[in-house]
Amino acid sequence: METPASVSDLITIDTTSANAIIDRVTDEGRSVLTEPEASAVLAAYGIPTVPAMLARTPEEASHAAEQLGFPVVLKILSRDISHKSDIGGVQLNLASSEAVFLAAENMLRVIHHEAPTARVDGFNVQPMIRRPGAHELILGVAEDRVFGPVILFGQGGKAVEVIGDRVVGLPPLNSLLAQDMISSTRISRLLKGYRDRPAADLEAITLTLIKLSQLASDLERVVELDINPLLADASGVMALDARIVIRYSQRQRLPMAIRPYPKQLAQTITTRSGQAYCLRPIRPEDESALVHMLGQSSPSDVRLRFFAAIRKFDYAFAARLTQIDYDREMAFVAIPSGSDEIVGVVRLSADPDKDKAEFAVMVRSDFKGTGLGYSLMQQIIDFARMNAIKQLFADVLRENHPMLKMVKEFGFLVLPTNHQADSVTVVLNL
Repeated sequence: METPASVSDLITIDTTSANAIIDRVTDEGRSVLTEPEASAVLAAYGIPTVPAMLARTPEEASHAAEQLGFPVVLKILSRDISHKSDIGGVQLNLASSEAVFLAAENMLRVIHHEAPTARVDGFNVQPMIRRPGAHELILGVAEDRVFGPVILFGQGGKAVEVIGDRVVGLPPLNSLLAQDMISSTRISRLLKGYRDRPAADLEAITLTLIKLSQLASDLERVVELDINPLLADASGVMALDARIVIRYSQRQRLPMAIRPYPKQLAQTITTRSGQAYCLRPIRPEDESALVHMLGQSSPSDVRLRFFAAIRKFDYAFAARLTQIDYDREMAFVAIPSGSDEIVGVVRLSADPDKDKAEFAVMVRSDFKGTGLGYSLMQQIIDFARMNAIKQLFADVLRENHPMLKMVKEFGFLVLPTNHQADSVTVVLNL
């Protein structure tokens, strides 16, 4: 129930470019991306990668190395070889053009012997990254037959299977969940620094896990993803190698165990008075902004919304309103254009079968009478219809005349009730 730090301003994502790469691989009938393709997908999600040049022949590889500067790393480029180092497809620390040329020719001979049917497209030439004291980590995405997509984190390198220091988490991740994954591994103690070895940039590692989680949420065709190693030290992180397997069949991915933030529902709305608002699903990070909105509203409006005179909005109260299960609940916040303040909220909470859902709407006191309440009601009704909810209902205080007038205009029925009761129930059959 902690409020996670907002990282939306720190993440720049180019989903279009990532999907274009996967489309191209799918069109070629492949299920495994080449390393340059995998690196480009990571780069589209802002994960630092090593610059590279592609070469078709040993001669071109030698010229590419000269342009990059020595020493360099030479890797075989083949759509049929996933684990390059297992069959001699990686050479490190090549310090001259001649060394690159000879390594490339020898690599072709070895691969022709070890994997005679593999199609070789050329070579991937990269500068040799020297980061003494950097930790080797592994990050990954996999599919579990029960939980759907999962995220992996742990100690990486060639001995990753032997060491077995890894943990699995469920996307989507926020900063708190990512930090919890990191702290659950043995290598986390080393990442904090010891003796003369400085601490690694834990914020950069956390952010990389969040980006990978977003990738898993966005790119449903990604079946497997491994970043090994991800170098991490005090200066940040860098992915040295990546492997991505995609699904090119029509079989749908298993649903995520936790529904991710529905960012696709964000939109701009205009009220009858002509005022434009950003309307988006609520986030856990909105806790303080929501408390501010309630604090700016009159005690009377707060009582009409919550059926009680609430003078202090503590953290637990606000957390219950902002940390919701997007699968059965929804809350939209309205933010005026050019502002970052929440001035209106409409929410819906469905029963487990999603047949019925209770709704509530509130507009900050100084924004009442602008038509915002009507716009919010229309949005939640549209959302309920889109999700095949059969009935919307709410309890409304009898003295809340503006609310009763509005829901009647939307076609709600006021159910008969005891005239002694303080509230009535309104219902809209969809």
